[in-house]
Amino acid sequence: MSARRPWAGPLESVALLTVVRVPAAAAASTRGVLPWAPLVGLALGGGAAGVGVLGAHLVSPLAGAVAALAALAALTRALHLDGLADTADGLGPLRGRERALQVMHQGDVGPFGVVTLVLTLLVQAAAGAALLERDGGWLALWTAVAVARLAMARTGLPGVPTAAGSELGRAVAGTVSAPWLAAWVLTVGVLAGAAAWLVAGPGAAAALVGASAAGLLAAEGVRVRATARLGGITGDVMGAMGEAAATVVLVVAAASLP
Repeated sequence: MSARRPWAGPLESVALLTVVRVPAAAAASTRGVLPWAPLVGLALGGGAAGVGVLGAHLVSPLAGAVAALAALAALTRALHLDGLADTADGLGPLRGRERALQVMHQGDVGPFGVVTLVLTLLVQAAAGAALLERDGGWLALWTAVAVARLAMARTGLPGVPTAAGSELGRAVAGTVSAPWLAAWVLTVGVLAGAAAWLVAGPGAAAALVGASAAGLLAAEGVRVRATARLGGITGDVMGAMGEAAATVVLVVAAASLP
């Protein structure tokens, strides 16, 4: 069996988590999807923040925030937003585990999913607009996207249960080691904190690191709830965790950044 090439993991993550085309051989495995998801998040976050700043400069902060969300959805095929809607449909109504999983696998979006999706996007846009009005606020948009992928990578730790019938969940189970995840958490935290310190001072750095921690806690709440209801995580739950993390980062940052 030939050794894996060093760039195989990042390409596998890019292939699944973005619209970027990679060589077919690079998308043949899912082993690298979660371990390298934070790197993909850093790249996507930079692009979304750039679009947001441009939109805010040309039109208004609200237009910039909406443009950033639209760009992110386009770059990811709205994959995580779809996961959020499906997870809301599965966890929202009072139904048994098997029925909840069936609803999530159907592909159509019910009322719980629609309401959750609309409200989440409205909150993200409002918080993003408030951030783009401030010096260095764009850093929170960048950080939120990266933290969302950190939350998703957490589901690849050994021992995280997978819901019945989740092919993606089974494929990525146990692909992320605790030291690897800790290194990515430290990397994202240091990058975000250092950038905020340089741009807006120590108060902004502390606020952004605190917002990141709050986002990860929110995602963990989604995971715990999904595990209790569904028996484990699914690809949809990973997406919902990412959107929950990003939303909380944006809201907390908007409330606490100087």
